[in-house]
Amino acid sequence: MIRNALTVDVEDYFHVSAFANSIDRSDWGSQALRVEANTQRLLDLFDNAGVKATFFVLGWVAERCPDIVKEIAGRGHEVACHGFSHQLVYNQTPEEFREETIRSKQLLEEIAQAPVRGYRAASYSITKNSMWALDILSEAGFEYDSSIFPVRHDRYGIPGAREEPHVLKTGNGSDLIEFPLSVAKVLGYNLPIAGGGYFRLYPYALTRAGLKQVNKRGQSFIFYLHPWEIDPEQPRVETGLLSRFRHYNNLDKCESRLRRLMEDFSFCTAWETLQDLGLVREGQGDIRAAS
Repeated sequence: MIRNALTVDVEDYFHVSAFANSIDRSDWGSQALRVEANTQRLLDLFDNAGVKATFFVLGWVAERCPDIVKEIAGRGHEVACHGFSHQLVYNQTPEEFREETIRSKQLLEEIAQAPVRGYRAASYSITKNSMWALDILSEAGFEYDSSIFPVRHDRYGIPGAREEPHVLKTGNGSDLIEFPLSVAKVLGYNLPIAGGGYFRLYPYALTRAGLKQVNKRGQSFIFYLHPWEIDPEQPRVETGLLSRFRHYNNLDKCESRLRRLMEDFSFCTAWETLQDLGLVREGQGDIRAAS
C-alpha cells in the first residue's frame, strides 16, 4: 500500500490570512490561545490511529508554546517550519523572508532537538511572484518545501506546476525537493483535494475518491489540516462572507472525517514519504539528483 504524508499547519484561528483585515498582527497576543490544546487533541488522535505526521509549526506559536513542540517531537512526529509570522511570502522582501525563516528554523531545532528539514509557506504563498524564496530555503538548509499548489486560487497557486513530488533546481542552481499539494483530475481541471477547507467543503466521498485517484496514478499524496479545524467552539471573527464560509464551514464534521481518512489510507510523515519515493537516501539527508 502506498504511504501518504499527513501534515498539520500549527497555527491558531486568528493567524489565518483571511482574518488579516479583522485582527491586526499587533493584537495576536490578546487573543484566546487555543492552538496548544487543539494540537494536543490531534496528537492523541494520531496516537490512537497509530499514525505519525509532520507538523509545520509557526515560529510565533513555538516561541509561546515550546512544550507542544517538544511533545510533537517526543511522540515521534516530524517537526517542520511554517515560517514565523504567517506573512504571505510575496508580500515580504527577500531580506524579511530570510530573517524570519532562519529565526523560526533555529528556534524549532533548539526546542525539538532535531533537524528541521521541511518548510511550508503561509497560505501556500510561494507563487510565480515569489520563486526567489526557494533559493533562500536552500541556502538556509531546508531539504524540502511543500508550498506550491498547482491550482488557480485568489491567494495562491501555480497553474501548470508539476503535481508529483520531485527535485527541482532553484534559481541559484541548488537542488530542493518540492512536495506539491495534491490535486485530482476532473474533466481536465486540477481539483484541489489536499485537505484544509476543501476537506470540510467537499462530501467525504469526493475527498476519498480524489485521493484514491492520486494513489492509483502511483503517486503519494500530501494531506493537510490545521488544529483550529477540529475546534468548532473557537471564537467567531467578524469578517467577509467568503472568509467566514471558508473558515467556519463544517468545523463540526472535520474530526470525524479525519478519523475515517486515517482508516481509509496509509499515512506517515512527509520525510518518510520522500524516502519511500527514493528522493532522499534513508537515514541520510542527501537529495537524489534531479532528473
